[in-house]
Amino acid sequence: MASMGGQRMTTIANTGILRPGEVGYDEARQVWNAMVDRRPAMIARCRESKDVAAAISLARREGLEIGVRCGGHSVVGHAVPEGGLMVDLRPMGGVRVDPERRRAWVQGGAPLAALDAATQPYGLATTAGNVSHTGVGGLTLGGGMGWLARQHGLSCDNVVSFELVTATGDVVRASAEENAELFWGLRGGGGNFGVVTEFEFRLHHTGTQALSVELDFPAAKAAPAVTRWRDLSATAPRSATYASTVLDGVTTLGFVWVGDPADGREHARALESLGRPLDRRVVELSYLDLQRREDSIKGHALRRYWKGHYFPELPDAAIDALLMHDPSVGASLQAHGGAIADVPDEATAFGHRDTAFEYVGAARWTDPAEDEGRIATARECATRLERYSSGVYVNVLGDDGMAGVRRAYPAEKLARLTALKDALDPDNIFHLNQNIPPTDTSRQPC
Repeated sequence: MASMGGQRMTTIANTGILRPGEVGYDEARQVWNAMVDRRPAMIARCRESKDVAAAISLARREGLEIGVRCGGHSVVGHAVPEGGLMVDLRPMGGVRVDPERRRAWVQGGAPLAALDAATQPYGLATTAGNVSHTGVGGLTLGGGMGWLARQHGLSCDNVVSFELVTATGDVVRASAEENAELFWGLRGGGGNFGVVTEFEFRLHHTGTQALSVELDFPAAKAAPAVTRWRDLSATAPRSATYASTVLDGVTTLGFVWVGDPADGREHARALESLGRPLDRRVVELSYLDLQRREDSIKGHALRRYWKGHYFPELPDAAIDALLMHDPSVGASLQAHGGAIADVPDEATAFGHRDTAFEYVGAARWTDPAEDEGRIATARECATRLERYSSGVYVNVLGDDGMAGVRRAYPAEKLARLTALKDALDPDNIFHLNQNIPPTDTSRQPC
């Protein structure tokens, strides 16, 4: 990677640094999981790539760990380094759209809401996640699953180019034509190689309408319905993303349709074969409302823990185990396939493109005294399902360490990512993530 050149930046305005006790410091260090209560020595509020480069230089000079904050949705709070330096990208939240070329340029600190708000006036969108205050950066670098993925691929599949600040403070670009190996690694390899300050996305004509279909069944008797729902998902149109939850003794089965709601209603007739539900909800909504319907005004006040799996198929035994989920831990399934599987596996660092369903078991609560029990229960639920899995989505990994990284990346991809890490960050400056350590571990920060 020696050919990468760029402009080296070494200064940062004092007004961009927050320290403990200063106005705005406590708000800036708060992330989505209220269990995370760490105190960085400094928070660098970055507005340009040169600020990011200067913050990295400052952290290295002072011997501080570096955390990178965008949306702050990492369940273990990697963005918040205790006694370290947080690179806060949220001031870099701009989105620029060229509707004729169907392109969007998104700064590294933008949330999904900003991307959707900028593109939807033109009836355009690209794949984004399901909670609007999630950061575009973290979502995309890990892959990026969303309601458009079966139609148009993952978020990372729709990136045309990246602008990135490296561990040495160089500002470089990566695309299919420029720094192609880095381009490969950034599409699924997480934040291991630098700080992305701009994404160029390919947009698609999606319209502005969506449809949500949900049928509720008692979990204790839902196995036949889930089995039929699974079978319908295998042949569903790409506009339909089948989704299910199990929570508090109720199993919800259905799908989300992005496109003409009339077509979605026609497809919903297939769900009549599931049997008579306790309740049935068919809701037309805008795509923008779909993207923010899982937001919560109390979201940042909740303590959280989750575990995930990828299922290459969903056998009857896995369905039985899913329906035995502890009522306090929400279980969700979301269908993959379609355009996700169209991309050759070797094309990106993201793997497991043969996944049929993604599972997440998530617990949330408010009382710190419940931490140990809640975490143990979520782990137990996920462990019962692990035998049916083939891997895990790197963006739902928590405290799994290297074992989790090995589940997220097949061995050949992990070797290639390690070689890229050796070239770009041999000192492992960017290690507060689902870390891919360099080969020479003796050079890593303490």
